[in-house]
Amino acid sequence: MMAGRQRIAFAVMLAFFALAPLVLYPVFLMQVMCFALFACAFNLLIGYVGLLSFGHAMFLGMAGYTAAYAAKIWGLTPELAILTGTAGAALLGLVTGLLAIRRQGIYFAMITLALAQMVFFFCLQAPFTGGEDGIQAVPRGHLFGVIDLSNVWAMYATVFAVFIGGFLLIHRIIHSPFGQVLKAIRESDVRATSLGYDTNRYKLLAFVLSATLAGLAGATKSIVFQLASLTDVHWTMSGEVVLMTLVGGLGTVFGPVVGALVIITMEHYLAQLGAWVTVVQGAVFVLCVLTFRRGIVGELAARFATKR
Repeated sequence: MMAGRQRIAFAVMLAFFALAPLVLYPVFLMQVMCFALFACAFNLLIGYVGLLSFGHAMFLGMAGYTAAYAAKIWGLTPELAILTGTAGAALLGLVTGLLAIRRQGIYFAMITLALAQMVFFFCLQAPFTGGEDGIQAVPRGHLFGVIDLSNVWAMYATVFAVFIGGFLLIHRIIHSPFGQVLKAIRESDVRATSLGYDTNRYKLLAFVLSATLAGLAGATKSIVFQLASLTDVHWTMSGEVVLMTLVGGLGTVFGPVVGALVIITMEHYLAQLGAWVTVVQGAVFVLCVLTFRRGIVGELAARFATKR
């Protein structure tokens, strides 16, 4: 169950994404929700297990390619295409997790980065991905064979449902006994092992869960934008999700959502600056590190706690 302040924050988030399409471009908001889910999935791993992955883009991008291929070539309905992409990300997470979780710290981060680069070059060379062109003109199709997702409001409602479902699942994981063990591993791996927990098994399960939810975001995104491209599997995307999580608040439930909203808004409305957008993002990141060490949501929570 959510605490009082979390219920209020959740209600505000629900109201924002439910009412914002009345004044903002729905496709922009769908992009925000997809990346917010991606950031929440990443935060599950780094914020609650203490594992920094520099390769999470491989799950986002590979799920996008799989879902796009399933929808366009196999002719699957959108919900089955999304499930196929998510399952592909889960399988990739299991394989890469078995290789990565045996190391900690910078070694874990470098292994995930190396694996992600291997996946990137695979996507670049594999015939089914379309190379540098990607998979284009992906049909949105009919949800459950009934709801036409070419209608922007139907597509928005679907993305909204996927995002809220994924967010609630992550919230439940964090506040479950399993989540408490993950926090114990984050605080002290050695102490958790001394208490009898198989820390590698817990880390692997958390890694696969994070990869699966990141894949859910990537698969949904490919259906929304009718495109799967190398951008989503490139290492810069892994850096971007790190930025979203740190700006919003590492280890907080709502921080990644706020961080994704801030970063995607900057990219969207500062697009005319071209390459200078990355400079502005860097300046914002430095400002947040110097001013809001806990991130936006983390600092707000700390101030409320101090006043209380």
